[in-house]
Amino acid sequence: MEFTTDLPQLKIEKRSAITLGKFDGLHRGHQLLITQVLQKKKEGCAAAIFTFDAPPNRLLNGQRSGTILTNQERRDLAEQFQIDWMVQCPFTKEVACMEPEDFIKDVLVEKMNVAWIVVGEDFRFGYQRKGDIELLSKLEEKYGYRVMVFSKEQYQGRDISSSYIRETLSAGEMELTETLLGYPFFLVGNVVYGKQFGRQMGIPTANLLPDEKKLLPPNGVYASHILLEGAWYNGMTNIGVRPTVEHTNQKNVETYLFDYQGDLYGKELTIQLLHYERPECRFESAELLKRQLNLDCITTKKWLCANSVK
Repeated sequence: MEFTTDLPQLKIEKRSAITLGKFDGLHRGHQLLITQVLQKKKEGCAAAIFTFDAPPNRLLNGQRSGTILTNQERRDLAEQFQIDWMVQCPFTKEVACMEPEDFIKDVLVEKMNVAWIVVGEDFRFGYQRKGDIELLSKLEEKYGYRVMVFSKEQYQGRDISSSYIRETLSAGEMELTETLLGYPFFLVGNVVYGKQFGRQMGIPTANLLPDEKKLLPPNGVYASHILLEGAWYNGMTNIGVRPTVEHTNQKNVETYLFDYQGDLYGKELTIQLLHYERPECRFESAELLKRQLNLDCITTKKWLCANSVK
């Protein structure tokens, strides 16, 4: 997959099918649009995604809500979907002030060589969000492209959206979050050195520091599935501030890989959070914490077995 953040130097030679949006989560609604772009790829077009390096509402309105996917996670997923081009445009003042028709002409036509534009029915773009599907359709013949518009994907009568997924994720509803995303919620990071509290209790954990922009579910214990060097492991993950042994201000992610022996320091893990077991608690002693963690291991293994996670 070709990836660029350099809009001035962007040039796609092949006619392209493009879908545009914030694409936080690349959820099932986004995947509907991507599927249509990939269909046009089979007909000879380059399959392309146009998105931004940060959600525009965060920059325009000062919103500080986290993202479901980091930019790198989103990029990796797009590549797995077999997208040919991903344009991650820096959301500059110049871009924010671009008139809708100028964006179509200068970016989509001249730089991305667009043949097909694939969007949802509520798509808006350009300065003050003045561009919409009506304008895209109006300018089809002038600029030589075609527009495909799709209704929102729904689940049980509600539109699937990034906002909906943030709700379920913040509530720890991991199974519903997975249903809406179309894949298990995950995070990626390298294992860093910790203070080995888990090892002292007989439950050695791999410690990750999550990206500060990454939206995480509630503090607590999760049944998890972990990808390490091409192999999947079952495990148990704790998100939190370690209130019993060391109360910190920064959230930590600690994962115990069942049936794994070896040095994990510096290695990259992909951790899928599948099921919320219990909230993080403070225990009166390290011994009580150890006892609870052993019970958590039993409960987690039972859940993973019952749900056929191998």
